[in-house]
Amino acid sequence: MRGGRGRGKTSRVTQALPVSLADIRAAASRIAGAVVHTPCLRSETLSRIAKADVWVKFENLQFTASFKERGALNTLLQLTAEERKRGVIAMSAGNHAQGVAYHAGRLGIPATIVMPSFTPNNKVKHTRDHGARVVLKGDTLSESAAEAHRLADAEKLVFVHPYDDPRIIAGQGTIALEMLEDVPELDTLVVPVGGGGMIAGCAVAARGLRPDVKVIGVESAGYSAMRQLLAGDEVTVGGDTIAEGIAVRDIGKAPLAIARALVDRVLAVDEVAIERAIALFLEVEKTVAEGAGAAGLAALLAHPEHFTGRKVGLVLCGGNIDTRLLASVLLRGLVRDGRIVRLRLMIGDLPGQLARVAGLIGGAGGNIVEVQHQRLFGSVVAKATELDVTVETRDRSHARELVSALEAEGFKVRVLEGVDA
Repeated sequence: MRGGRGRGKTSRVTQALPVSLADIRAAASRIAGAVVHTPCLRSETLSRIAKADVWVKFENLQFTASFKERGALNTLLQLTAEERKRGVIAMSAGNHAQGVAYHAGRLGIPATIVMPSFTPNNKVKHTRDHGARVVLKGDTLSESAAEAHRLADAEKLVFVHPYDDPRIIAGQGTIALEMLEDVPELDTLVVPVGGGGMIAGCAVAARGLRPDVKVIGVESAGYSAMRQLLAGDEVTVGGDTIAEGIAVRDIGKAPLAIARALVDRVLAVDEVAIERAIALFLEVEKTVAEGAGAAGLAALLAHPEHFTGRKVGLVLCGGNIDTRLLASVLLRGLVRDGRIVRLRLMIGDLPGQLARVAGLIGGAGGNIVEVQHQRLFGSVVAKATELDVTVETRDRSHARELVSALEAEGFKVRVLEGVDA
């Protein structure tokens, strides 16, 4: 999609776009020292899994655990003294909110943040902790934006847009600037897409430095607005997603113009792929990624045809995920991988039967997590009991061995979840 539109004429195209490579370099100088130059490190294990040379840009190591600080600070530093005194307002599902709140607090600028009602509690709390006034309003970003604009007009506040602002785009573009400075041989950048500010800035920086670099965006399947726009389709989005940071319907005009010129394609990934990527980041890289932050890795695993054999830079753009949600994602991943299984056995209601089952499971190397008896309901006969056992195993193969060991001793076993259930 749009693969060759900018090739061979990158310098001419970028001069006509809302943001230039010079703007991004100026932003890098402006924010230097106040945001982290995050590491871009090679992952041996992810490279092996993806059959590509995979490098990860750890933007979750920013103070607010998100790349959004870059654009927010670049914008705040360009306000006039009069604008700083009036204060700023932003609408955000969380990370832009924290970036604006944190740096506004550092600079002594009053900040108000309007957040959608679905924003995770940890993001609301962190935003308030940075000293901002938080207003929870709206079931979508569009509704939150309407409230933010209303408050901006009523209270004469300066609106700081999360993505459709050249200053924001230039700030986010410093990510790709750093990536190609640190790993100049990268030939593909994979960037999550919400409203488009980050991929727009990264595309300008990457294609300005290296016209042959591929820039690939990633959206969640339920919120593929940019992919649909670039394909000329009607935009239809909606539904729940673990990647709430990129659950955006309205792509910015400036980011879209840049994407049309410089972005090769935008891929969509489903919820299971994103969950797998979150778990993989934690298990392999020992790092926390929120849903949006894991979208790039999800694309590598879901669409290998675009990445096999290439030198790929992933932007892990944020790590702000609710701890309860993270725990759920990890446990669901263990079930999908067959490392936690739930078995149902019919046993005689006799002394020692439960101990016998436990002994067989333990002898086969399984670890019992939970046991439930069922004597009263369903089709259980009076002299029998239904036993549900949740067991931790090494992998799917080990789980099958465990089932075979129980069946060899005369137990009828039904797998409820975890292995070909």
